[in-house]
Formats: sequence, C-alpha cells, structure tokens
Amino acid sequence: MHQSRIASPYAKSLLLFAGERGVLEQVKNDMNLFIKVCSENHILLHVFKNPIISQDKKEKILTSLFKGRFNDMTLSLFKIINRKNRDAYLLDIALEFEHQYKALKGIQEAEVTSAYTLTTEQKQAFVGMVENISGKKAELKEKIDESIIGGFILRIEDRQVDESIKSKLEKLKSNFKDNSYISKF
Repeated sequence: MHQSRIASPYAKSLLLFAGERGVLEQVKNDMNLFIKVCSENHILLHVFKNPIISQDKKEKILTSLFKGRFNDMTLSLFKIINRKNRDAYLLDIALEFEHQYKALKGIQEAEVTSAYTLTTEQKQAFVGMVENISGKKAELKEKIDESIIGGFILRIEDRQVDESIKSKLEKLKSNFKDNSYISKF
C-alpha cells in the first residue's frame, strides 16, 4: 500500500479532531517535534519499522519518549497506530499532518537554492515572489548548493524557476553543440 494512502487518513482525522478540541497548535508542535526527533535519530525510525520488535515494546518506547512532551491526543493516536501495526508510518503521518495543516492555514511551502547564504532582504524578496505566485502566505526553506555557481532555483510545489548560472551555461553549451551559429549552405 502506498505510504500517502496510509498517512493521509490518519493525518486528516487528527487535524479535524484536534481542531474540534481546540488543541490544533499543540498537536502541530507535537508533530514538528516528532519529525525533528526522527530526523536526528534514525535508529528510532528503524525501531518502528522493525517487525521483530513487539508492539508492546514500541508502545513503551513511545510512552517513555513522549509522555509529558506530547498532547494526550497525539500520544493516544500514536499508540492506536502502533496497535494497528502501522507504526512504520508514524513519520509519514507526521509529515502528512504538517502538509495538511499548512494547506488548512493557507501556507505555501517553497524552497530556494542559491550558491551562498541569502541576506534578509533577499529572503524577503523571495517570500514576496512566492506570495505573489501562490496567493498564500509563504514559508521559505533555504538550501545552499555551490554547484549552481550563482543565481537561484525557486521551487513551489511542482513549479520551478531556474535562474542559476549553471543552467544558463548548460543552455549555452547545448546551443553551441547544435551548431546553429554556423551557416549551412
């Protein structure tokens, strides 16, 4: 079964239920914390994906790590997911929750790649560009890739604006290979 098909219903249910109970922001913070913990500790992900480790042991791990740090609703959902043997998808559910939360709040994610760290003014310019394109509040992630030499690559969902020097040099190289500059008689 595809991961998003598993993650989406759980994330949607949690989003709606947390909204009804007035704890949406707390649950969002829980999901952000879980994503952070998983990104910093890959062993935890392997534990949840390991079918040899019992569900009881995994529940004890969840409880010991997150009791008192998570909202009761979040911890209860994680325990239910664990009991249903879907614990391998906990990170996917957290990521999907974050995605659905941003859609609900009208936040557009975007990623800008540049060869160097952007200044505050440049970041604000990109935020403005994303907000103009999407009509939503922008959340910008910055990525540094020195191989693009200069310029930037801006990604908004499935759209990309590539104004990097690397891509312009590749286009120029392609044009020269095409030999369109040599007269053909």
